[in-house]
Amino acid sequence: MKAQSQHKPSHPHSEKLVNRDLLPHERAQWEDRIPGLPKIALTPSELSDLRLISNGGYSPIEGFMNQKDYLTVVQDMRLASGAIWSLPVTLAVNDTQAASLKTGKEVALTDTSGQPLAILELEEMYRYEKQLEAEQVYRTTDTSHPGVQNLYARADTLLGGKISMIRDFPDTSFQKYRLSPAQTRRLFQEKGWRTVVGFQTRNPIHRAHEYIQKCALEMVDALFVHPLVGETKKGDIPADVRMRCYEVLIDGYYPKDRTLLGIFPAAMRYAGPREAVFHALIRKNYGCTHFIVGRDHAGVGNFYGPFDAHKIFGEFEEGELGIKPLFFDNTFYCKRCESMASHRTCPHDPWNYVFLSGTKVREMLREGIAPPPEFTRPEVAEILIAASNNDGHQPVAPKSSTPSEKTETPS
Repeated sequence: MKAQSQHKPSHPHSEKLVNRDLLPHERAQWEDRIPGLPKIALTPSELSDLRLISNGGYSPIEGFMNQKDYLTVVQDMRLASGAIWSLPVTLAVNDTQAASLKTGKEVALTDTSGQPLAILELEEMYRYEKQLEAEQVYRTTDTSHPGVQNLYARADTLLGGKISMIRDFPDTSFQKYRLSPAQTRRLFQEKGWRTVVGFQTRNPIHRAHEYIQKCALEMVDALFVHPLVGETKKGDIPADVRMRCYEVLIDGYYPKDRTLLGIFPAAMRYAGPREAVFHALIRKNYGCTHFIVGRDHAGVGNFYGPFDAHKIFGEFEEGELGIKPLFFDNTFYCKRCESMASHRTCPHDPWNYVFLSGTKVREMLREGIAPPPEFTRPEVAEILIAASNNDGHQPVAPKSSTPSEKTETPS
């Protein structure tokens, strides 16, 4: 039964949808001033944060965090205002750069090529404890964790202040899917979707993902597939390959009048439970009323328990997040049931399950072997095989596989 009558359209987080894009005449006023400003080149992940601050994805945040917000987020998962926020959004500089800056002045923020994109109104500079952030946010100080590794590699001083965009981002990849929160909210309204469930992914969608998406779609008006296309760790499938997979899958197997594909231009932090809350709040800003939280959401390796990302939502008062999480157990194809199932619905022993680890899937793809259709759609397998063997340019006829090829570890 649909949940349409039970939920009002989602409001932005803290009721405010931020827009830090200056109007054309305001941008023009900065042209003569930019050459005289100190410049800070942002890393790819900081550029992703800049984009999401400016377009309202990170509402109510209007810039890189000051020290008070930073500390309350790290320690309490809240901004200084009391609003829930689970991950720091910060800009780091080295000592030499910090020495050239003055609080109360403006700083030009550039891309990696030196092109100025935004102005930072520098409110404060402060040192921070990386070990404390690692312990609180990532729940580990182990540098084999990619998020901790990135944190420890950053510079030691953080800059806090509001940003204003003076130029558009030069990156136009996936342009048709670059929808801002204001745009998706408008689209949802135009389509008459009062309840929308968001789905976060950094991987191709396999049959288990498809199953939980369609289970959620039974309860709401529409599905917003919102894959992350920012920086990810080495070994993850590139965004352009994944986008081709999403396109062919949605084109062939999803109701077009109830499904929307858009990109999420964030970097992956691999912060497990904290990042699950982060992802939910951002999809709230994009207009979603519900959010799918699967097994080991945003996890990596064995750093988090399989359902830690579910449990963390219990740390907030009911309704406080303003978006309803939909929790799903690990799902799989059961050969006895002859259907997709989970441990909640399937009574059979594990040897009946079609499970493939990420390692096993990569081995099969390199050998030109298509994972079984119980694991992934053939059209998706063909794209992944082509990408694995020919850099994604020339299709390779996949060899067949059988459901018996499996490991005990779900992907």
